[in-house]
Amino acid sequence: MLLQEPGTSKTKENNVSRYCIVKTVFTDKTALVAALMETGKWSLDQIEVHATPQSLVGWKDDERAEKAHIIIRKRHVGDMSNDLGFAKTEEETYQAIISEYDSTRYGAKWVGQLRQNYAFHKLKLDQEEMGRTVTRERCPESGHQRVEITGYR
Repeated sequence: MLLQEPGTSKTKENNVSRYCIVKTVFTDKTALVAALMETGKWSLDQIEVHATPQSLVGWKDDERAEKAHIIIRKRHVGDMSNDLGFAKTEEETYQAIISEYDSTRYGAKWVGQLRQNYAFHKLKLDQEEMGRTVTRERCPESGHQRVEITGYR
C-alpha cells in the first residue's frame, strides 16, 4: 500500500496492516472462547486468555500498540496474517481487533457467524447452570439453528 506523506507529493510504502475495531455484544469470556473454537476451528490451546491485555503482533513479528485479553496468534490465523484479538472494554464487552488484511477472511460474515455461535454458547451456559439441557441442529443450506432446551420444571 502506498501512502502520501502529509504536505508533500512524495509517497512511501506502508508495510504495516492497520487494525480495525469491531464493537460486539460479547460479555461472557467462556462463551466467546467456545464460539471462537467453533467458528474459527481453533483448539483451546490456540486461544490465549489473559487477565491483563497483551500486545498483538503484526505479520512482520512486530509488537503492535493494540492490546487484547483474548488472542489468537498469527501462526494460527494464516500465512502473512496478524494476531486476532478481543479486548474487554469499560462497558464489559469484548471488542474484536482484526487487521485490515485479515478482515478479508475474518470480516463481517465471519463476525456474524461468531455472533450466532456466541449466542448459542451463552444460552447453553446459562441454561446448564439451571440444570437444563440444550441441544442444537443446523440447517446446512441456510445455516440457521434450531435450539431445544429441556429440563424445565
